[in-house]
Amino acid sequence: MRTWLPYPIVSLGLCGLWLLLNQSVDPAHLLLGALVGIAGPLLGRRLQPRGYPRLRAPWALFRLLAMASVEVVRSCFNVCRIILFADYAQVNASFVRVPLTLRDPYGLALLSCLINMTPGTVWVEILPDSHDLVLHVFDLQDEQFWIDTIQRRYEQPLLDIFTTEADRADLA
Repeated sequence: MRTWLPYPIVSLGLCGLWLLLNQSVDPAHLLLGALVGIAGPLLGRRLQPRGYPRLRAPWALFRLLAMASVEVVRSCFNVCRIILFADYAQVNASFVRVPLTLRDPYGLALLSCLINMTPGTVWVEILPDSHDLVLHVFDLQDEQFWIDTIQRRYEQPLLDIFTTEADRADLA
């Protein structure tokens, strides 16, 4: 069963999404939805780096997502204010290097999503030699503020969520 349906919930979700997008439950759409639901996870199976992630602190994930939602709304207003009312000569778009401790691929992927969905910030790359995150900030006023924000507000909860005590001892 696992060879044809490695992720049955994802398969069911893809099939349901197909039917919703087509707004039809005709036999042809049911068949195509089932094919998409089976083929999608089979083709994407090798993209999983290490199976399903293990969430060590689900409440920390909830708090992180709630805090990030507030941050996204706040950033929307700030970016709109800058675009509509600021003098463009005063806008200081710049890059910031943020040293990261987080090494878990799922944690880094979630960090990337959180940073990129926040208006005014873009994840550029992780430098392979130093494992620093290069971040582009639309209007940089205080570089240390951004380093502290990424490390304390985002990286620390992600370390709590995705790493074990043994992993943290290896990182230290």
